[in-house]
Amino acid sequence: MRRPGFIIGLLGAAAAAAIALSLFTGPASVSFRQVLAALTGWASPGSSADTTERIVLSLRLPRALLGFLVGGALSSSGVAFQALLRNPLADPYILGVSAGAAVGALAAALLLPGDAFLPLPFCAFLGAALAASAVFLLARRRSGVSRERLILMGVIVGAFLNALIMLMVALAPPGRIPGAVYWLMGDLGLGTPRRVGVLLPYVAAGTALLFLLSRGLDLMLLGDDAAFQAGLPVEKVKAATYVTASLLAGCVVAVSGLIGFVGLIVPHGARVLVGSGHRRLVPAAFLLGATFLVLADIAARSVSPSGELPVGAVTALSGAPFFLYLLRREGGKT
Repeated sequence: MRRPGFIIGLLGAAAAAAIALSLFTGPASVSFRQVLAALTGWASPGSSADTTERIVLSLRLPRALLGFLVGGALSSSGVAFQALLRNPLADPYILGVSAGAAVGALAAALLLPGDAFLPLPFCAFLGAALAASAVFLLARRRSGVSRERLILMGVIVGAFLNALIMLMVALAPPGRIPGAVYWLMGDLGLGTPRRVGVLLPYVAAGTALLFLLSRGLDLMLLGDDAAFQAGLPVEKVKAATYVTASLLAGCVVAVSGLIGFVGLIVPHGARVLVGSGHRRLVPAAFLLGATFLVLADIAARSVSPSGELPVGAVTALSGAPFFLYLLRREGGKT
């Protein structure tokens, strides 16, 4: 018999272990003693240990924490979209929400002063919300919104927005969008203590809201009519879920770029571990997604002898076959 509380605890320990492993991964070799000294402030100024402290605290720890937040947010967003659409293929990347967030973030980067990072997550959220709204409007018919048509419209809108992203990057002034290619493929290398601090409240608020919506998400799995008869304000819950999932997807894209398939893969794994009840599923998916992305980033930094790969390439390599598997399992109905 599964004990969800114990499993969630194990997932938390796994996430902590992945972050710890990330501190040792990189071109500069550091020992356990050096990492411990850096974390506890034992390094003496001016020594080689002081250099190790800067590597650990200014580069590797913010990068690991960024991967933790981004992976958790994308996974939680995927859980919300899959419950909202009652479709196992729903994911912010596939629905075009991530691409909309990227357009919003790029527009802010091009139009706002170079050091104005604070508005970027908000602009990315607006882009994600507009993209999701466009998908809903295009998928809407007189009989309602078809979930199969919603996936199709998401793919179409996402393709259009990706073309717009490429056009914006091509026409941008030189140096205006540093590291644009890596950012578009998903990159955690831009993680800094400041950016982690800015992203944290967005992710914490979004995840907490989804947790509070857990009962509504459970009832929506039964269908709109059954949920309404159970006393659920269906449209209000749908709107809150939609806005919250867009917030989570949008704010992380502003920092990490387009990292696909995390919100598709991880929720299915979390359901296997703790079941489909969202009160357990939301925290389990967050922790599992955080662990998955931190480990994917470790792999991206380790597999290439000439330099690191974009973490989005690693998640796509694992996510695309999984998407095809789900599509085949559903018999091509979606």
